Amino acid sequence: MAQDNQPTDPAGNRWQTARSSGGRERTTDRYEAPMYLARYRERQPDPQTNGHPTTPEPAAPDDDRTPLYLQRFRQRSTEHKSIGTEQPLWRRADLSVQQALTEDNRNKEISAPAEAYRQVTNDVYLIRHGETQGYSTDSGLTPQGAWQAHSYGRTLARRIRSGETVVFRHAPTNRARETAEQIRRGLGDGLEQYEKEITIVEPDPMNEFRNFQFVSPDGLKDVTAAFREYHALLEQFERSARSDRPLWLVEMDRFWRTQQGGGDPIQHWLTIPLLHFEPPAMCVRRFWAGLNTLSKQFPGARLAVATHSGCIRAVAVSALGYDPGEPYNTEHVRIKLYADTEHTRGGTDATVAYRNRVQEIKVPRIDQLPQWSIHDDWSGFADPSELTEPSPHR
Repeated sequence: MAQDNQPTDPAGNRWQTARSSGGRERTTDRYEAPMYLARYRERQPDPQTNGHPTTPEPAAPDDDRTPLYLQRFRQRSTEHKSIGTEQPLWRRADLSVQQALTEDNRNKEISAPAEAYRQVTNDVYLIRHGETQGYSTDSGLTPQGAWQAHSYGRTLARRIRSGETVVFRHAPTNRARETAEQIRRGLGDGLEQYEKEITIVEPDPMNEFRNFQFVSPDGLKDVTAAFREYHALLEQFERSARSDRPLWLVEMDRFWRTQQGGGDPIQHWLTIPLLHFEPPAMCVRRFWAGLNTLSKQFPGARLAVATHSGCIRAVAVSALGYDPGEPYNTEHVRIKLYADTEHTRGGTDATVAYRNRVQEIKVPRIDQLPQWSIHDDWSGFADPSELTEPSPHR
């Protein structure tokens, strides 16, 4: 009988009471049904309304019996409804979006304080292409490679801010082109999800960022584009064995047999002098020439360049002084070009970052680099400030 005398709320839910030391009754539990139970009852048909769900009664105003956490929750819900879409995204987005927005804040990059921060003229990403269907021809990306590039674009969308400019360039190969296009699509999807507005310069091929070249009897071509000619001619020599193989075929054979044997053909190219392959130094030279051109054309923009692992690795080796290893698919070497200051001498400063190693360098001036030709004017490479006037007695 004692339970039948317990007080109830308008919905029929009992709430327990207890007597304080002064003899007054105080509540020890909330009088409303839990939210999941209230929603369940709202969905149940009511015989008195011809099977339609019952209309919930308006909630009772907060009083001393309402728990404090419930009062605060109702207060925040009312404020959010009044604000609407004016709330910041991180407050009105779901958990997955909030985690994606904060994920980039947990990287290993250390940001300098505002007073010590140097002005970055260009933030460059030299990105290796996604997984390709093969290297025997100029193949495109596999579905896995397309997903890798698309995911890279969505990750890039978290790092940029509204108002920035992103310029896409790529090597003139199918796998590099598709990588740049997929990164562009992923960036567009991420910008829509994270509600950012930027200026995008659409992907376009640029010859300075091509793969290292090979000199075949048909002329200069990509190392993968020369595979068919090499493979067909090699088979003829192996069948007939009537003469010695030409040098270009020997060097190409060494390169591809390293690949087929599970070795590192790029290391072979970086460390062994090859007379028919474009030298790594020349790849680094034209990459910097391309970056200098884009920096003058798009000052202040982020430059996303989809290219090939060999040249990216050569750029990293020239800056770091050692070989950090082959980049994975869609892994990048990041270069930051800084603005000139009164303390800058000898050229523009830059940093090259790859696999947790950052190296400060001077951006090479292409017009002052030697061509390594017998027709070079070697006297022009001396510093004019170091030259002295010849003695009149000589």
